[in-house]
Amino acid sequence: MKPARLNLSGGLIFAVLLGYAAWVIYPMLWVAYSSLKTDEAIFREPFALPAAGQLQYENYGHAWHEARFGDYFLNSVQVTVVSVALIVALGALAAYALARFYHPLGRMVFWLFLAGLMIPAQLTIIPLFFEMRALGLLNSKLGLILVYTANGLPFAVFILAGFFRSLPRSLYEAAVIDGCGEFAAFWRVLLPLARPGLMTVAIFQFIGVWKEYFFAFMLIGGDATQAARTLPLGLANLSITAQFRTDYGMLFAGLVLVTLPILAVYLLLQRHIVKGVSAGALKG
Repeated sequence: MKPARLNLSGGLIFAVLLGYAAWVIYPMLWVAYSSLKTDEAIFREPFALPAAGQLQYENYGHAWHEARFGDYFLNSVQVTVVSVALIVALGALAAYALARFYHPLGRMVFWLFLAGLMIPAQLTIIPLFFEMRALGLLNSKLGLILVYTANGLPFAVFILAGFFRSLPRSLYEAAVIDGCGEFAAFWRVLLPLARPGLMTVAIFQFIGVWKEYFFAFMLIGGDATQAARTLPLGLANLSITAQFRTDYGMLFAGLVLVTLPILAVYLLLQRHIVKGVSAGALKG
């Protein structure tokens, strides 16, 4: 009887997970094939597949050129790459210092970083807006990069501090005996060993920065800021425009263009996410 019960429970779990997967995946598939349909076909037969001879590939061309998704895509790439690089670099340095050196205020500094994870970012937007305006960083990619870097550092320090604490101190001592200075021991020995944590931080921050809308909406606005707009802002403007022009094919094409990089990064590097979280965060 026990094997039968196990098979029944396993089948039920499999059915639930399969239903959940369909619930998550089907909307993405629907957006993907709807981006290849005309507006008339979307309204007349919203759930039907597009006709084989009537695929509207020009929807992507319209989104890329007419809706300026090409410019927004380049802006998002620049902002995301620089922000993630700064988050990983500064987070690694701060996490190493907090994990390897003792200071009476070290614990307080670590909890200060953790407070950045516990306090909602929306609560800081008003003072942040006035501070960015005073510094002349509104409506600029540099301002977005600084905000994203500061917003991502608490998570990076939390994850990477666990990795550095889990590394044996004997590795550091052996590096010092071999003639390495403090920075050389960090750069040549300990930092490469923390690669799973670095990959985890980079992946999560890439996904978070790439799709971030709130800070971009609050800090970049107006028709004169086209040069600094990112993809989420462009997609929001396209959705508003589509409601008046009824150009939903172009809107769905824009959604696909925004989503594809995130899916590609996740599918290619998902093993690093599982390995990094399980190896570092739990030990920290």
